Amino acid sequence: MTAEGGDRWLERWLPLLVERAGAGQVLELGCAEGRDTATLVDAGLQVVAIELSSEAVERARLRVPEGAQFHCQDFRDPFPLAASATVGVVLASLSLHYFEWGATLELVRRIHRVLRPDGVLLCRLNSVNDLHYGGRGPSPITGRDEDCFYLFDGFPKRFFDRAAVERLFADGWRMRHLEEVTIDRYAHPKVAWEALLEPLPY
Repeated sequence: MTAEGGDRWLERWLPLLVERAGAGQVLELGCAEGRDTATLVDAGLQVVAIELSSEAVERARLRVPEGAQFHCQDFRDPFPLAASATVGVVLASLSLHYFEWGATLELVRRIHRVLRPDGVLLCRLNSVNDLHYGGRGPSPITGRDEDCFYLFDGFPKRFFDRAAVERLFADGWRMRHLEEVTIDRYAHPKVAWEALLEPLPY
């Protein structure tokens, strides 16, 4: 089931994710067609994956028939975990960029609440240097260029510079790793931020 193609970004993180997940579940926000889910399950992890597209969820279930629970929902809704449950790993690859800033901050706070104290959040965020998939000029959503929140193919997407990533995780997080990377997965190279974070007490 291992993810095909050149985007094998999770492989270097797997030893850490396995350690932090322990015997518990991994929460994956925005699993798409299950490419990263397959990598996690192949590593022996149990995954609770959320995806808004019902078509993508069906393809993910075909790709990963065992070892993962797939839920078709908006992950701004309550996470499909047992009451008061916490996890050691949250994965959010290119899925935190669809919302206005206040909603994005609230989502990050909810991720913080569901992580165990020794847990980690591993995420990738659109970079402002993403020439093929980015937006330029004043935002049609906010009217302000500095927001970097654009309509792209009819969908709102936010693009982050380093300062915006640091601002997003300024409250309650320890940044263990932040790197701008080029992703070899789509029709054109895509530039993104790759970040690993640990929760701190508020």
